[in-house]
Amino acid sequence: MSVWEETLRSRLARLEQEGRLRSLVPVARAVYPVLERDGRSLINFSSNNYLGLANHPELMEAARKGAQRGAGATASRLIVGHDEETERLEQEIAAFKGTEAALVFGSGYTANMGVLSALLQRGDAVFSDKWNHASIVDGIRLSGATLFRYRHLDMDHLEAQLRLAEKKGIRRKLIVTDTVFSMDGDVARLHDLISLKERYDAALMVDEAHGGGVFGPYGEGVAHHMGLAGKVDLHMGTFSKAFGVVGAYVAGNRTWISYLVNTCRPFIYTTALPPAVIEMIRTSLRLVREAGSRRIALHRKAARFRNRLKALGLNVGPSETQIIPLIVGDVHATVKLSQSLMENGVLAVPIRPPTVPEGTARLRFSLMATHTEEHLETAIDAIERAVRTEGVTIHD
Repeated sequence: MSVWEETLRSRLARLEQEGRLRSLVPVARAVYPVLERDGRSLINFSSNNYLGLANHPELMEAARKGAQRGAGATASRLIVGHDEETERLEQEIAAFKGTEAALVFGSGYTANMGVLSALLQRGDAVFSDKWNHASIVDGIRLSGATLFRYRHLDMDHLEAQLRLAEKKGIRRKLIVTDTVFSMDGDVARLHDLISLKERYDAALMVDEAHGGGVFGPYGEGVAHHMGLAGKVDLHMGTFSKAFGVVGAYVAGNRTWISYLVNTCRPFIYTTALPPAVIEMIRTSLRLVREAGSRRIALHRKAARFRNRLKALGLNVGPSETQIIPLIVGDVHATVKLSQSLMENGVLAVPIRPPTVPEGTARLRFSLMATHTEEHLETAIDAIERAVRTEGVTIHD
């Protein structure tokens, strides 16, 4: 056995012992509220398909229409140019977000990683919420900028760090935050962030991955929902969650977007999205704008589900959105609870460290507008029964 083989097997064995070993599992009908996994029908509470658009017939037709222009984009956009529909899409995104310009990326991860590593340089300061997404963390690491990581939603701690950066003579300061935090389902304090941004002459970038489509008058995101979009310097969001497709965007003024076109390595060195995807995103933008009734239904169902879990004495953390954690604490107990729910027809996968902090392993319930009342009742009954029969102690 080679040194590498021995090392990797040892590391995998350690993960299994700690209850952190994961594996890939094929599923069918994942775009529906009920999917098929290991020959069983499971109510799907692990999807980010918040508005239930991923199986919309108009998106399927858009894919067919787009594919008529070709199966692939053939090269990066700065080499061969881009499909004319891509330019129309970016104009539509800019109009949707109320910005001067926008830029499309292949995924949210590459967007955050590329944008932050392009904008920030050594000598700059970046202020990041402790629970920001891994793509933000990795983009900051690549940039070489000085990281000031503030405690989750702690505006006093953020201000202290902004003062410290000023004392150090750092001129360029960027605050970056998720709007909806994907593991707790809570929301950034944008009013306070903008106040601090203006007070300390910083810029603000927000990640609307889990807020886009769900919040805002037309699904624009949390910043629009709060009436603060015009005070955000750079908006990032994805099309792989509530929009039901794939890809991401960054939107802001022309200077920022032009700079990214010229410096953002994941954009420069990646083949453009294929015509079928571009056409689906354009269609999804329209569907999201028209999805007011779905948004209302989603928020109503999430509030009801969250309140029912609270009434059972379960710990749902600070959730105030469609993302509802059931915080157990112990990794092995969390895995056991997830398995018990699957045996009762409910899919809620365990989220374990390092994705979440030590001692806060949880099941993460992601609600969809297309979940029925029967789906919710079945899940709540299964949770109550599983917690009781498995003897799981829920950590407050």
